[in-house]
Amino acid sequence: MKANEFVSMSKDQLTAKVAELKKELFTLRFQLATGQLQNTMQITAVKRDIARALTVLRQQEKA
Repeated sequence: MKANEFVSMSKDQLTAKVAELKKELFTLRFQLATGQLQNTMQITAVKRDIARALTVLRQQEKA
């Protein structure tokens, strides 16, 4: 997702999105460990999305 998509979300939506992304990251790591993951760049992309969401969440808290 793009950063401006996260900016348009509310605090509750961002918190839910972070939880969803963390579950997805867990699933991807599990697939990597079992040798089922085809594209390892998905892990990096999900980590970046988590970081973007947490950054926007923190900016909203400070504002």
